[in-house]
Amino acid sequence: MAVNLLDFDADGLTAWFAQQGEKPFRARQVLRWMHQSGEGDFNAMTDIAKSLREKLLTEAVVTPPPVISDKLSDDGTRKFLFDVGNGNAVETVFIPEDDRGTLCVSSQAGCALECAFCSTGRQGFNRNLSTAEIIGQLWQANRALGRVAGGERIISNVVLMGMGEPLANFDNLIPALRLMLDDHAYGLSRRRVTVSTSGIVPAMDRLAEACPVALAVSLHAPTDGLRDKLVPINRKYPLAELMAACQRYLHHAPRDFITFEYVMLDGVNDRDEDARALLHLVRDVPCKFNLIPFNPFPDSGFRRSPADRVRRFATHLIEGGIVTTTRKTRGDDIDAACGQLAGKVLDKSRRVIRAVAGKPTATELHS
Repeated sequence: MAVNLLDFDADGLTAWFAQQGEKPFRARQVLRWMHQSGEGDFNAMTDIAKSLREKLLTEAVVTPPPVISDKLSDDGTRKFLFDVGNGNAVETVFIPEDDRGTLCVSSQAGCALECAFCSTGRQGFNRNLSTAEIIGQLWQANRALGRVAGGERIISNVVLMGMGEPLANFDNLIPALRLMLDDHAYGLSRRRVTVSTSGIVPAMDRLAEACPVALAVSLHAPTDGLRDKLVPINRKYPLAELMAACQRYLHHAPRDFITFEYVMLDGVNDRDEDARALLHLVRDVPCKFNLIPFNPFPDSGFRRSPADRVRRFATHLIEGGIVTTTRKTRGDDIDAACGQLAGKVLDKSRRVIRAVAGKPTATELHS
């Protein structure tokens, strides 16, 4: 069976070429062709010996996940739907801004963490994506978007904030991250690659050692009682452990702060006392907050916090000395906004999804 070369970072590709009796520089050549030039045809790799090209044609492939659909929002946001086989599809979103172009990449087909306000979590979980399926989203998006006039790629930042929990797919995530950083591949700086996690503490420590990039933590609540209900992984790794892991991560991180993501849910986590509790919680963690207006999806059971409430909440944090931004809602007309990514997942988890009618009220969430 042919080997998909998109599954290899530089070390893996060098080792595979060594098994073929080839020198390490051949791996670097192919790496540049695949990732810098977006080339998947070995015959087009013209500086490689013909004999090696012929060998590659029989032993290897460059196979990213196929594009099922490509939708463009009125605000320029672009959402790709990728086929990852067996009836599963994942979504990837490109967000253009004045000073950067950010690609939001998925790491799993579905998600097993069941965060209460997330449409991906509602779908269930099928499987981890392979390294080729993770990096293949960037590979395909680069080809679709092209380059600016000066030759630079339009995608300048990558965030692992799409479908799935990246750190629950650690072994396939790390080679993909290394490709993003490799000067022979995408050449992004560690500050321009961000992994978002709901708080899998042991994997945060492993990431710090293996490939420290910028870290975003999906926080969403200031107390264990509330976070247990909104982000169930908190029952395993409560806030005290999570804050300690954030402090440890900063010894390795390319930025001197952790970004805390906080979705604003009307009457649930957006009160003045919630803001005060957050300030107390993060008092020892250099950080910034990114407040995210909740993006509704059918039968979510939650409402978006009013704009004046979001502003008041942000003001509390800013006055407490925390850099705080409010994320602009982008791509919601094509269901590409934060929390709306759903794709298509054949759920293998066999869990029982609670009926919306049985969802707790805001009062019950705080009880």
